[in-house]
Amino acid sequence: MRRALLAASMLMLAAPLAAQQGMAGMKMDDHDVKVANGGVLAAGWTARLDRPSMKLEDLKFAPMGDAFHVTTGPAAVFYNPATTAKGVYTAEATFTQTKAPMHPEAYGIFIGGSNLAEPNQSYLYFIVRGDGKYMIKHRAGDQVHTIVDWTENAAIVQKDADGKATNKLKIEADKDKVEFEVNGKEVHSMARAEAMSTEGIVGLRVNHNLDVHIADFKVNGKSVKAK
Repeated sequence: MRRALLAASMLMLAAPLAAQQGMAGMKMDDHDVKVANGGVLAAGWTARLDRPSMKLEDLKFAPMGDAFHVTTGPAAVFYNPATTAKGVYTAEATFTQTKAPMHPEAYGIFIGGSNLAEPNQSYLYFIVRGDGKYMIKHRAGDQVHTIVDWTENAAIVQKDADGKATNKLKIEADKDKVEFEVNGKEVHSMARAEAMSTEGIVGLRVNHNLDVHIADFKVNGKSVKAK
């Protein structure tokens, strides 16, 4: 009897702690929010959501002057199929996280996109998040390969007390290597052969439950806008 009462007491004490950890985003994943008046895409652009169960109606990718404003919902890549790059090129954009998510979520650029509407999709993406870390991954179909896991770097501007942060990301694809920059400083470099996907569609990636303004998206110095 005493053992049963002791076990019950321990469970009661553990429950509030688990709830606190969940609210802090430490132990519990937050679900995709449903964005009001969603289903919006900039003219000429399309989106590929991470999972088939996700809905385009739960996000917005809207033009705002010469820039874009993204509100998610589900995580996705956004692209204009006509925006491609090969050989030696640069891809860059400036991202402003306008609100703090429940826990750090990332945004950035992808390159080397192919078959993006098909099961055998492929692209390489470079993302940063509000706690000052970056990551580089390659996606092939349903498989995601980590090239650089979450790594802290002083070049990345961390979110302020209001959850805001602005970071300029740039990928430079040279003949033999690919360089990744944040705010004008190199954070990683690799042999081009190691990057797996470097030629193809260039676009943007925004993870779930974020509100991000994206300005000065350029490929080889040429601005990429909505039609």
